[in-house]
Amino acid sequence: MAEDNSQNAFELSDVATARTGEFGDDSTTQHTQALPPADGGKAAWRLLVAAFVFEALLWGFPLSFGVFQNYYSQLPQFKDSPYIAVVGTIASGMSYLAAPVIIPFIRRFSRYRQLMIWVGWPICLLGLAAGSFARSLGALIVTQGVMYGLGFIIFYYPILSMVNEFWIVRRGMAYGLLCSASGVSGAAMPFIVEELLQKYGYPTTLRAIAVGLFVVTGPLIPFFKGRLPETETSSGGRTDWSFLKVPLFWTYSVSNLAMGLGYFFPSLYIPSYASANGLSTTQGAILLAVMSVAQVLGQASFGWLSDRRMSLNILAMASTAIAGAAAYACWGLAHSFKLLIVFSLIYGFFGAGYTALWGRMGTSISSEPTAAFTAFGLLNFGKGIGNVLAGPISGALLKSKINMHHYGSVRYETVVLFTGSCMALSALVIPLCYLKRSRHHIS
Repeated sequence: MAEDNSQNAFELSDVATARTGEFGDDSTTQHTQALPPADGGKAAWRLLVAAFVFEALLWGFPLSFGVFQNYYSQLPQFKDSPYIAVVGTIASGMSYLAAPVIIPFIRRFSRYRQLMIWVGWPICLLGLAAGSFARSLGALIVTQGVMYGLGFIIFYYPILSMVNEFWIVRRGMAYGLLCSASGVSGAAMPFIVEELLQKYGYPTTLRAIAVGLFVVTGPLIPFFKGRLPETETSSGGRTDWSFLKVPLFWTYSVSNLAMGLGYFFPSLYIPSYASANGLSTTQGAILLAVMSVAQVLGQASFGWLSDRRMSLNILAMASTAIAGAAAYACWGLAHSFKLLIVFSLIYGFFGAGYTALWGRMGTSISSEPTAAFTAFGLLNFGKGIGNVLAGPISGALLKSKINMHHYGSVRYETVVLFTGSCMALSALVIPLCYLKRSRHHIS
């Protein structure tokens, strides 16, 4: 079975990574006694907690863009544009798309990882500050979108490479916690943003958030240190690209791309959908918060299950199939607050669980540590395509008419169907690896 091969690769990768570190340098075995312990210990947990806070606040902010989306759409200078969502999708999508480029760069210049953090972090905050002076949609896209996304790219992947050095056998758990971090902040951030926007408007809100992020996250930067000595993590060796010939990589890639194309619409449009059905802006923020809490539980659960050697294919199919069914059955038919709560819980838990599997997908595809991390980056890229396209696609799918008694309230009907179809396609792609294996045995 293809899953058996994945499991063997998964186990081999754990051994290889534990011996050589994330960047595959065999010389590290000579100094194992002097290294901080992996998969536990003060240094490992200190790093993971700091990364959790960064992920929660700096990644949680663009994921709460649905509140800004609803607010901007009501302002005279923005309300006629169907492409407001591009601001949020650019900010988050850039971080996914840049993964295949930034990961090899970090591998080659890993001694400068902390410098990258010091460079990227202020660019994020400056993007918000500059966005507070924006008076056109184009200016918001450049500042709150592009600048924020660029800064995030520069500081986030160095942090992730440090996490990979410390968390090896328990990487699924570590990734699950990191993925759930934005959900933790998402339980509160929509309410904070909504309150600030209604009281002070977006210029003051963006400035206040920039200052708040500076105060809370700045003191944590000194805690970001890798496990391996700089001379051992800086490697000019080439990445092993042989995993591109592995059918399982392409199966996961296509499934991941389909998931990414549909995944972001609910978080973007739930507040606006709620308003279209006569609900208040506060109820819209509550729906985002409920979805975020469900994401925390889902990503932590899926990450934990992937460490228990449970079939990755079963987990991936369950994630997207159930999320797609929830979109078809719950979102499209939901015209009340209660039913939207049910949808937010189901979609948040199962839809978000997929990304917590990326770390183990990488180690299942290749037993070579650097190749596994590169495969992880390409999975990020696949989801990023969907993230960036979500804004333009939704602008084309949205209808002008609103009817509260119709499926999807008419305006959002095709958005709902597109979301459900993408998630269903993602689930249906996974069994192809079993079919290929069966044909091989028959021949």
